[in-house]
Parts: sequence; C-alpha cells; structure tokens
Amino acid sequence: MRWTLEDFVYGATDGAVTTFAVVAGVVGASLSPAIVLILGFANLFADGFSMAVGNYLATKSQKEYIERARQREEWEIDNLAEQERQEIREIYASKGFKDEILEEIVRIITSRRKVWIDTMMKEELGLIEDKRRPFDTALTTFTAFNLIGIIPLLPFIALFVAGSFVSANDAFVYSVTFTAIAFFLIGVIKGRVLQKKLVRSGLSTLMVGAIAAMVAFVVGYLLNLLV
Repeated sequence: MRWTLEDFVYGATDGAVTTFAVVAGVVGASLSPAIVLILGFANLFADGFSMAVGNYLATKSQKEYIERARQREEWEIDNLAEQERQEIREIYASKGFKDEILEEIVRIITSRRKVWIDTMMKEELGLIEDKRRPFDTALTTFTAFNLIGIIPLLPFIALFVAGSFVSANDAFVYSVTFTAIAFFLIGVIKGRVLQKKLVRSGLSTLMVGAIAAMVAFVVGYLLNLLV
C-alpha cells in the first residue's frame, strides 16, 4: 500500500466540504441533531465509497490508455524506425538544436529503446506514466474522505453522548470551528504539494468550504420556511 498525497488532499477536501454541507443544511432547516448524525454518516460512507470507486476507475483508465499508447509507440519504433527517428529530429529541432548537436541527440536517444519510447511518449504525446496503483488511490481517497469528513460531526457525536450537557447550538459552533481549521490545514497541505503560498492556499480552501456551507445552510433555512 502506497499513500499518495494528492489523493489524500482530494479526498479530504471533498469529505470536509460535503459533510459540513450536510451539517449546515440540517441545522439551517432546524432539524433534530440526530438527523445530522444519520445524514452525516450516510454521506461519509456512501460519498466516500463513490469517490474511491471513481478515483479507482479514473486511475485505471488512465494507466490503460498510457499502456496502449506505449504499445503503439513500441510497434512504430520496431516497424517504422526511420520515420520515428525523424520525429525525434523534428522535436529537438523545434527546441533550437541543429547540425551536429541535433544529430548527436538523435543518435543517443534512438540508441536506447526505452529512452526512445519514453521520449516519444512525453515529447510527442504529452504522456507521463502514472506510478500510482488504482487500489492505492481508491483506498487513500476513501480514508481521507472519512478521516477528515467526520470532523464536522464530532461535536454532534459529543452532543449525542453527553446529552443535555451540550446544546445543539454549541455543537454547531464547534463544528464550524473544527471544520474551518480542517479546511485551512487541507489548503496548506495542498499549497505545499502545488508549491504555492501556504497561507493563501489555506485561506482559498477555507473560502470554498465556507461558500459551500453557506449555500447549504441557506437552502435548508429556506426549505424550513416553505415546507
């Protein structure tokens, strides 16, 4: 099992957004805190599984597409070697190489079959082999979705356990606070992965989560007035 940071960020972000949107919508509709837990946990497992399956299929399809492209390039190198050699020449000529240097580059690249194929895959087709395994991406996504997605529910779990010692309003305030911190930290991690400014990335992710929660809360509130 190999964890992938990008899949963890992907699952964690969606888990926090969708679960807190459920919480905000239920609170906005003034429904029982028990409904928060029922819908929240249903969302965790159903959406988390759906995302994991989607990521598995997407990764698997991408790997299969790249593998077919590689097989096609292998056939062309074996059967249309001079044509493929000319393509290498044109690729590096477009980068500014010429004369003896260009011919030396072509000779070196085409002298090693794997290097030749890898170069065609990247330079001609724009494809880079994905080292991730579909099962790993699915498990990482599902784990992150549930691990971070449960954060908005924690105060309501405490409310259910503690009973009257914790009010529903307090639980919602704590849920907002915990989720905001989670959003910011996810954004910071994402910023590190993408090599962006950490604070700006954290605030950007926090803003996206806040907008999603606000929409859910307003919808729940309006439905409560109309129904």
